[in-house]
Amino acid sequence: MDIRDKVAIVTGGGSGIGEALAERFHAEGARGLVVLDRDGVNAERVAQNVDGRAVELDVTDEAAIAAVVAETVNDYGTLDIFASNAGYVTQGGLETDNTEIQRMWEVHVMSHIYAARAAVPVMVANGGGYLLNTASAAGLLTQLGSMQYAVTKAAAVSLGEFLSITYGERGIRVSMLCPQAVATNILSNSPDRLDQGTGTPGSAAGDGVLTAAQLADTVIDCMSEERFLVLPHPEVQTYRERKASDVDRWINGMQRFQSRLYAESDLSPADWLLS
Repeated sequence: MDIRDKVAIVTGGGSGIGEALAERFHAEGARGLVVLDRDGVNAERVAQNVDGRAVELDVTDEAAIAAVVAETVNDYGTLDIFASNAGYVTQGGLETDNTEIQRMWEVHVMSHIYAARAAVPVMVANGGGYLLNTASAAGLLTQLGSMQYAVTKAAAVSLGEFLSITYGERGIRVSMLCPQAVATNILSNSPDRLDQGTGTPGSAAGDGVLTAAQLADTVIDCMSEERFLVLPHPEVQTYRERKASDVDRWINGMQRFQSRLYAESDLSPADWLLS
């Protein structure tokens, strides 16, 4: 897809990856941008920078998402791109409270469903459109130290596959953005002992920490080619292939990697996963 003259909605657009996407869509010539974020002040700041419109909302509010889609179509006449990007991370394993697991499920999975449920009918009626959903490399591999993040990001990728298969012949293109470490609020707001807020000391940053702008470059390239997987860290493809070729060997390797991370930190497994 060529971004020029397109109309796009970006969730989590007030900072980090969402902000970089909005800025890049604007630079590529999008004619309409709607920036959504729980932080209305930041949403307004970004919207002003990209000549767009800001909306303060929680992506787990399906009615609010549907209303924004309807308002966007009313204002711009169409909707071409929905970048469902909002997300966050917390530590935890089996001890994680059900409320936290459910909240992450709502943000990482249901928000993508709500976006697609509202946007796909509009896009199909207009001859096609694009769903750009942010997941994570964790959705293709796993996430040490955060059960809820690993599970919900994997579900997000599976949802993207379903949407692409089900609606592809009706003109709907789907890309899943699956980065490793990116210099965003997830990084800056993380506990100092954990890398990128992922729950592991140094695990996600082993292949480098990208800026959000660098990630946006990869997104634009992949959208122009309408590729399903957007892998700003190309090493992730190698890891996927290793996992697919011999999952038992891959799990054994991940167990060794986890043990090494424990040993290199000052944390015991109990401190790491049960704190």
